[in-house]
Amino acid sequence: MGNVTVIGAQWGDEGKGKIVDWLASRADMVVRFQGGHNAGHTLVVGDKVYKLSLLPSGIVTGTPSVIGNGVVLDPWALKAEVEKLRGQGVRIEPDVLMIAETCPLILPIHRDLDAMREDASGAGKIGTTRRGIGPAYEDKVGRRAIRVCDLAHLGELDPQLDRLCAHHDALRAGFNEPPVDRERLKRDLAEIADFVLSFARPVWRDLDEAKQRGRRILFEGAQGVLLDVDHGTYPFVTSSNTVAGTTGSGTGMGPSAAGFVLGIVKAYTTRVGSGPFPTELDDETGQRLGERGHEFGTVTGRKRRCGWFDAVLVRQSAAVSGVTGIALTKIDVLDGFATVKICTGYRIGDQTLDYFPAHAADQARAVPVYEEMEGWSGTTAGARSWADLPAQAIKYVRRIEELIRCPVALVSTSPERDDTILVRDPFAS
Repeated sequence: MGNVTVIGAQWGDEGKGKIVDWLASRADMVVRFQGGHNAGHTLVVGDKVYKLSLLPSGIVTGTPSVIGNGVVLDPWALKAEVEKLRGQGVRIEPDVLMIAETCPLILPIHRDLDAMREDASGAGKIGTTRRGIGPAYEDKVGRRAIRVCDLAHLGELDPQLDRLCAHHDALRAGFNEPPVDRERLKRDLAEIADFVLSFARPVWRDLDEAKQRGRRILFEGAQGVLLDVDHGTYPFVTSSNTVAGTTGSGTGMGPSAAGFVLGIVKAYTTRVGSGPFPTELDDETGQRLGERGHEFGTVTGRKRRCGWFDAVLVRQSAAVSGVTGIALTKIDVLDGFATVKICTGYRIGDQTLDYFPAHAADQARAVPVYEEMEGWSGTTAGARSWADLPAQAIKYVRRIEELIRCPVALVSTSPERDDTILVRDPFAS
């Protein structure tokens, strides 16, 4: 029984939370390996709804959960989320939640800078969540970051603060903002330190021990491959690598850790924020998809843009992230459509492409080439076997497999955990 890595194969919001929750009951550990609290996962367990941003989805089932070193950690957001889930009856203690001591911290100055930049960008807005994710990653690679382990050595923080403030004070001056209030920052860190440190540890050792003992590890990605800083629709991307290869660098486990890579794919396409979206529908059909799919961001509450399934983009995501099989979610949202469409290519001028071009100008000019299929009048909602699906729905799934060159491993037919058709068991592969 190997490891499983779950990633989004579109622009995020594909339904990873439910799939990870479903798999977590069979895993020995669940690990986040990149991103921050800009990721939103909604879990529906019975009559309870859990909304997670930073914590791994396994926390709800009591599965030991790890926040790896590739994550940027907002300690105040962490405390708020832990307290909220504890209020819902979820047990969160150091034997269940483990945080890498080398995680960089997201500080108030990162949130400030994120907002100042976005407000000043005019037409160049990227659509950031303003949570400080990008600036925190910048400080990490700029070797200015304050990390979780530094919270245990606050009396020795001044040299790091010198480097950090030299950078941020210059940026803040450019926005006519006052310098960083160093003393306030130190007080804020002192107040939160004990809470964060209670969960901190060298998690690479725990993961190595789990590996040596043959434990099943579930890696949980955030956002989606199309938001990857290298492989996504740059510059409208997140600030980390979201592809499955990041499991090794984001946890300390090495490149062989990923195991079975399960790409989560919505049966249509959505996107939050700015950036190209070739199959976007600004009409009644797009509105219908959004209403039926309850397409509002878990973290921001922003309305998601909706469109037809884009097989070109998913095929590209599967290739660059080494996807072994996909989990197709929200197929029930397409119930009742007379016809459904799948994008099979793009026209740019007199050219037809079978891949998404890298440059933003070409992306903006890309016109989708559609294949139209007959829809289905029956319902897929709550189906738990192929026999429960209308024949046309099965044809739709099979055509997606052909176009993206990747098999379907799971089909999700509602937000409920058990409304899932298992085609291929990731943990047994």
